[in-house]
Amino acid sequence: MAHFFHLDDLNRQRAEKGKLYLEFLRIPAMSAGVYVLPKGGIDPQKPHREDEMYYVVRGHARMQIGSEHADVRAGSVIFVEAEAEHRFYDIAEKLEILVFFAPAETE
Repeated sequence: MAHFFHLDDLNRQRAEKGKLYLEFLRIPAMSAGVYVLPKGGIDPQKPHREDEMYYVVRGHARMQIGSEHADVRAGSVIFVEAEAEHRFYDIAEKLEILVFFAPAETE
């Protein structure tokens, strides 16, 4: 099991796969990934069965969780409870986000 990761390496792997999301850690108690949305992009995600934390590494956008809306930018930490409707929108700068699910995300 890997213990150390670097965002540049993870983003290269994600880009090579042509995906918005790359999971890089999975244990029963949690999973983690890097999620990238382009400027002006659409966030296609749907509610998850797990609680979720986001840490915005780069970028600027708005985010909706249920009926709440807020600006998010580098340094924002966001909690989304299981089954909550949520999405990023009005993506003004490419978003690079670390995502943590607890327990591990089901597929």
